[in-house]
Formats: sequence, C-alpha cells, structure tokens
Amino acid sequence: MVKRGTTVVLTTQYLEEADALADRIVVIDRGRVVAEGRPADLKLSVGAGAVRLRVADAAQRETAVRLLADATGADVVREVDPLALSVRTETDQQAVSALAALVEGGVELSDFSIGRPTLDEVFLSLTGHDTTPAEEAA
Repeated sequence: MVKRGTTVVLTTQYLEEADALADRIVVIDRGRVVAEGRPADLKLSVGAGAVRLRVADAAQRETAVRLLADATGADVVREVDPLALSVRTETDQQAVSALAALVEGGVELSDFSIGRPTLDEVFLSLTGHDTTPAEEAA
C-alpha cells in the first residue's frame, strides 16, 4: 500500500517494529507529542552510539560503572542482567576510549558491542521512563 502512495498510520509500543516499518515516527508520552522524525534522526538525537557490555566478574561491575562514567561523562545503565551495563556515547572515539578505560582499569569483559542507539533508548531519553505500561511495571 505504501508503495502505491497510501499513508499508513501504525500505533505501537513495540519500537523495534516501528523502527523496521516506519519512515517517520512520532513519539507520544502521556498524550503529548515529545518528538517526531525519521528513526535515524531520532537515534542521533541521543548520541552517536552505545556501548553494551558484560563484565566477566560481578565484583567488577561497580568499577566498570565508575570507569565508563568517567570516560564518557554519561549515565551508565545497570541492566537487569547483573553482569550487563550500557552507556550512550556522543562519538565513536568516546566509545573506544570507554573500552580502553576498562582495559586499563583491569576490568575483564565476557562480551561487548558498540552500536547505534535503539528507539527504546530514544524513548527513555525523551521521557525519562521506558515503554513498559504502568500496569505491567507494577
């Protein structure tokens, strides 16, 4: 339908679905439009990328948090997984510096990736909360 010129409006809380299907996205929080644009532009609005990692030893998690925060100047997110952390970066060089700080600080990693922000991270940045409906979070 879209290829024939029809506009399709999709409403969803599944931002991966919106990212895959939409040319333009409008972010609405509590009935108010907080942002709109192409998915790539919305992602760039919260930084160039993100470093996601797992420490090899849970005892090193807080050391990793401190080193990442110092290297990036950003808030480090403690994921539900007790070994996992993520932090947004403004530049690719900042991501490299963050990983170098961990190596220099003796933090051993079991896994890491450097990627672009997700629309979930965009939503969290814009609204201060995740996309989980309040009744599900309780």
